[in-house]
Amino acid sequence: MDLLCCETTETECRAYADPALLGDERVLQNLLKTEERYAPSSSYFECVQRDISPIMRKIVAEWMLEVCEEQKCQAEVFPLSMNYLDRFLSICPIRKSQLQLLGTACLLLASKLRETRSVTAEILVFYTDNSITLDDLWRWEQLVVSKLKWELSAVTPGDFLLHILSRLPIDSLAWDSLMVRRHAQTFIALSAREYKFSMYTPSMIAAASVAAALHGLDWTGKSGYGLSGLLDELTRITAIEQDYLQGCFEQIEEMVAQARTTSHQSSTTSTIGTSAPTRPLGEQNTSQDKMMEHEKAGTPTDVRDVHF
Repeated sequence: MDLLCCETTETECRAYADPALLGDERVLQNLLKTEERYAPSSSYFECVQRDISPIMRKIVAEWMLEVCEEQKCQAEVFPLSMNYLDRFLSICPIRKSQLQLLGTACLLLASKLRETRSVTAEILVFYTDNSITLDDLWRWEQLVVSKLKWELSAVTPGDFLLHILSRLPIDSLAWDSLMVRRHAQTFIALSAREYKFSMYTPSMIAAASVAAALHGLDWTGKSGYGLSGLLDELTRITAIEQDYLQGCFEQIEEMVAQARTTSHQSSTTSTIGTSAPTRPLGEQNTSQDKMMEHEKAGTPTDVRDVHF
């Protein structure tokens, strides 16, 4: 008896945003009150860590971002994994040889929490060029959740995006809110790689990323709000002091401008996606052109598409 085998294309469907939740001010206020609970220390390199440095953190962060790109992870996975990594480093000193192992464990946990089909441990070990073992990864997964006291549902900048965008008059001006969101997600991913942004709360990074996205897309000019008017609106929505918001916004603009310049200079010799990031941490390319591809579902806009 012949059997007919049919191959089905696996499609991931995400739920629509719930307008009842977005319109309820209590939801946003609860996020603002809760975010401090999951905040890492902004001085752990001075107080806790002795064997690793901010540049080492950036190298492993870029490697983690590459893995997320290759696996087409949702935009929330990478910032959440960096939250785990920073919180762990805030309380537990490690050796530099353990940093990639820690990053891998954080990726595994974030993927399990935010993906419908998580990245497997075997794939993550492959991306380390088998410099770690499955047993190592599983032990460190247990260690991370133990040190974080199983508090894994951390508030990240992405959790604020829709709440902020829904309170701005973007749709009323027939603006492409999806493009604004993708630009803001790109800025959030970029800032997660930089240790200096650990001093800012997730809501501040989200608000500043939205401001940078709208300003870069010239919404501030075409809407008549201007940058100062936009920052006033964001301050009203989030209750963030405008001086801090302005400082975070300026640092995001500076960071993205530098990333675009580096990406343009090295575009002839290095492009994203040419090969899987299967090198050990010590051999990683530290150039800033390892950005997200616009075509990959679930990932933010390529930094080269961001306008300033």
